[in-house]
Amino acid sequence: MALVPAIHSSTPLLTSPVPIFLAVLLIILVTPIVLNKLRIPQVIGLIVAGVTVGPYGFNLLARDMSFEVFGQVGLFYLMFLAGIEIDMYHLKKNLRKGLVFGLYTFMIPLALGAVASGILLGLDALTAVLMASMFSAHTLIAYPIVSRFGLTRSAPVVIAIAGTIFTVLGSLIVLAGVVGTFHDGEFRISGTLKLLGLLAAYCIVLVYAYPRLTRWFFKHWNDSILQYVYVLAMMFTAAQLAIWAGIEGVFGAFFAGLVLNRYIPARSPLMSRIEFVGNAIFIPYFLIGVGMLINVGVVTRGWSTLYAAGVMSGVAMCTKWLAAFVTQRTFGMNSVERSMMYQLSNAHTAVALAVVMIGYGMRLFDEVILNGTVIMILVTCTVSSIGSSRAASRLKVMALEEEADDGSRAADHGRKRENVLIPVANPVTARELVDLALLMRDRGRANGKVYALHVRNDNSAASRSLGRVSLDTAEKAAASVDAGIEPIDRYDLNFVTGVVNTIEERDIDRVIIGLHRRTTIIDSFFGDKLPNLLRATNKMLVISRFFIPVNTIARIVVAVPANAQYETGFQAWVTALCNLASQLGCRLIFCCSDPTRRFVEAVIKRGQYEIRSEYRKVEDWDDFLMLSNKVLDDDLFVVVNARRASVSHAGYLDSMPEFLQKYFASNNMIVIYPEQFGERMEEMTMTDTLTTDIATVSSPLWLRVNSVYNRLVKLKKRVTQRGRRQKIDL
Repeated sequence: MALVPAIHSSTPLLTSPVPIFLAVLLIILVTPIVLNKLRIPQVIGLIVAGVTVGPYGFNLLARDMSFEVFGQVGLFYLMFLAGIEIDMYHLKKNLRKGLVFGLYTFMIPLALGAVASGILLGLDALTAVLMASMFSAHTLIAYPIVSRFGLTRSAPVVIAIAGTIFTVLGSLIVLAGVVGTFHDGEFRISGTLKLLGLLAAYCIVLVYAYPRLTRWFFKHWNDSILQYVYVLAMMFTAAQLAIWAGIEGVFGAFFAGLVLNRYIPARSPLMSRIEFVGNAIFIPYFLIGVGMLINVGVVTRGWSTLYAAGVMSGVAMCTKWLAAFVTQRTFGMNSVERSMMYQLSNAHTAVALAVVMIGYGMRLFDEVILNGTVIMILVTCTVSSIGSSRAASRLKVMALEEEADDGSRAADHGRKRENVLIPVANPVTARELVDLALLMRDRGRANGKVYALHVRNDNSAASRSLGRVSLDTAEKAAASVDAGIEPIDRYDLNFVTGVVNTIEERDIDRVIIGLHRRTTIIDSFFGDKLPNLLRATNKMLVISRFFIPVNTIARIVVAVPANAQYETGFQAWVTALCNLASQLGCRLIFCCSDPTRRFVEAVIKRGQYEIRSEYRKVEDWDDFLMLSNKVLDDDLFVVVNARRASVSHAGYLDSMPEFLQKYFASNNMIVIYPEQFGERMEEMTMTDTLTTDIATVSSPLWLRVNSVYNRLVKLKKRVTQRGRRQKIDL
């Protein structure tokens, strides 16, 4: 998609590959450093740098094949990131608004642009419609600015992104209709219907094939490099299929991002690599390449070029503003949200280049329009970048003010930090545990620390080496998502003693540990360490076992015992599962009683967790048994258990390990023991913690009485039900 109006014939100063690539890297390095002090958006700096070093500037670099390739990759990467960073919950929530905005921002520039082009530029009807299609479509060139502010999930940004794909498709359909009319001498609807049919078939194929292929690949290959290459291959495959279908490649890249969205969590190492490579190399290359297309010298070629450029730029920006204004009025949005939608949809690059080159090749556009398009690209990209930066700053301030005004949530998040402990016994499971801990981490308590602990009671070189390797693996897993983790290599009496001592020393709130793997037939489900650890601490304990990568989980099914809402750590485990579901983009299904359901809904509403949550009524053990037939291999089965003598403990929970081993031996599983009682055991010695049942020592009298009462009530209920069944049988 090259635009080459009279490229310099002189040889550029730099022609060798190494100096060319070095010059580009220096531009990418120096531009943000300089422009941050001047408070100029980085996007503008890269475009201006491309103008300066390009063939229309000092002619240091030629826009050779490397800029063609990397520029195209950067454009696809930009659209792919826009699709993959969208929160699907917010997209579905704002889909109607996005489609309405897309209709406005396509039809208003198309209609008014065609009229203005005919009246002000004297174009015929067919040429005016072709030019108006340039005004309708836009490029998300300012998206990196919004992403840097962390606003990719805000409503106006999601609406603008959803509207983008509508305008791109609409402009391509108009372009196809104009080209067909030009060649056939009349408009034929068959060509448009053919394009729409290919578009529908294309979307169906990707929606059906990509999720299945991605889940299969991620299950069999967990290597981070292979997964990154796979994602890029899927992006370019979608782009090429779109081109073969007669659709623009940018649509294919964007749609691939939407389809792959749920398999790449925002806090995953894979997402960090995708963002890093795109923002460091490919997208800057694209912006520099756009700058190299711009010939500032066309301004001096007469008033006709300036007039055409002024009309095109004015019509493009005014019609886009009008579309954003109508959308604001339609949905009752504020001026900051309108400004955000307008500025994101204001830049014209990719489709404008395609349209003007096709029109120039068919001799519908002359050199005046060609040069005017170049100036329009420069003006709209500059205004869009500066305006998006200002709008994003104001929108960020509004978001922070709204969060500060939410007193209840601020109080919850500011009450204490959330410190997480991850005992790692070997490097094989270390990465899995760290990934799970970071995905479950509360957004409002991110100021807490994450500790990786390796406990050994052997001071040999082999034991120290195993600990070092395990902790290094945990550190690398955290570093891959830009998260800090503090390693602890501890020599102690045994595993339980080391964990309990660390909990007390580091003020730990949550312990995440891998499930014991059975080695013999007589070995128990939890092994011998976890029961001792449960008796020794009242902190929240998360026991995990995964057979597939966590990012391929389809649903999270949670089994909750009665009265779980009365435990001290109820809100903590609900919040952790909400964070996990939000990152994975999957449904969260709670199997619980009606009273517990109301408390779960209150926690989700109070925390403003925008997730898809469902509820299934579970009252007794018989209902719980039915879950074994409903949990699939791609689901995550979460069991909320309870320590003895706690409010939510029931008799059937004692046989839970054997039940899980019998019916859920091949399922992905998490067993959660919530924090209970909320009191520290400072009066107990370390020896006592390993031999004494903590429930019988530290639980208040009313808790024990309440537990006995609950057991009697449930026993009476079971006897009554059994009597009814016997009567029915008789």
